[in-house]
Amino acid sequence: MYIIGEEEVEAVQRVIESKQLFRYRGGEGGESDSFEKEWSEKIGTKHTLAMTSGTAALIAGLVGMDIGPGDEVIVPGYTFMATPSAALAVGAVPIIAEVDSSLTLDPKDVERKITERTKVIIPVHMVGLPCNMDAIMDIAQRHNLKVLEDACQADGGSYGGKRLGAIGDAGAFSFNHFKIITCGEGGALVTDDRDLYERALIFHDGGATFRDHAGAMRTPMFAGLNFRINEILSAILRVQLTRLDPMLDAMLTEKRTLVDALSGAGPFTFNPIHDIEGDCGTTLALMFADEATNRRFIDGCRQAGVRADTPIDSGIHVYSRWEPVLEQRGSHNPAFDAYQLTDSPVAYSKDMCPTTLDVLARTAYLYTDPTRTRENLMAMIDAVTQVARDL
Repeated sequence: MYIIGEEEVEAVQRVIESKQLFRYRGGEGGESDSFEKEWSEKIGTKHTLAMTSGTAALIAGLVGMDIGPGDEVIVPGYTFMATPSAALAVGAVPIIAEVDSSLTLDPKDVERKITERTKVIIPVHMVGLPCNMDAIMDIAQRHNLKVLEDACQADGGSYGGKRLGAIGDAGAFSFNHFKIITCGEGGALVTDDRDLYERALIFHDGGATFRDHAGAMRTPMFAGLNFRINEILSAILRVQLTRLDPMLDAMLTEKRTLVDALSGAGPFTFNPIHDIEGDCGTTLALMFADEATNRRFIDGCRQAGVRADTPIDSGIHVYSRWEPVLEQRGSHNPAFDAYQLTDSPVAYSKDMCPTTLDVLARTAYLYTDPTRTRENLMAMIDAVTQVARDL
């Protein structure tokens, strides 16, 4: 969570005083409908479906694409486990591909992992860094695959002048506590595809058949679940949305300052970025020649009072720590388990993506802060520069 204040408090108060906390049965045209319209305008898509989490958005996106048992979905080895879990939730098997030095999906390995069962590629814009969407979309077009962008860590980022999430067939966003904008926990799916949107809408609301919009839908109703957002969360998101672009500008400005100041300061290079202008600017990634030097740098930064991490230590984001996936426990019941529903068994191992493990282990993260003063930023730069010189 970056910035939250009295405006969000006032928005919540407005909803509570209205006594209309539910988005349907009287809530139509309220906070949730308004947020979806405003998010579509921001991202540049025809449809937005707000819901309870980024995970819900990924699952609903796959449902919208009609993905199910026997299908394969390519995901990167560096992402939150929700990405492969979303594939398992619809009965599909996640196929894990390498990331390259950009910390995003390696298009070359994606192409190597495609089989006759592959239906979807999920590029993940990790820590706000845009994937190579030109290459991903080219592969998808040549192999007749769908693309579901996981922009859960990249709210508002862009690639080639288009907002992330609007480039593929659909895009998923997260608004939980740790994301760029937040309502505590929430998500959204965006798309230009009406049929995809309608299938996701039905799936995310088990009561869809009773809603005012049911009669205008061309997709036959089927049994859905309940990933509905509520008016309180949407009211918070509407305020957060007004903060988004100023925060992105501030973080990217800080990142550029860090890059300029640290260039040549030590034995590292900057991890490549596929679209520098579209980068969310949340994280500066530095790559060292070996893990040992990287860890000395991180330890030195921490001793100097500067937050620094290496992504290899983020177990929840590294495929080698996805125990339920690696051990192929895809559901609570074998009858629903994607690994039991395919006629083409897959093999996983903790060392199956060596490039991913190597890149993550040699990368250090420094973080920007849209609320930081110039004085504190320069103090941080001085401390990091000294640590780098002492390596």
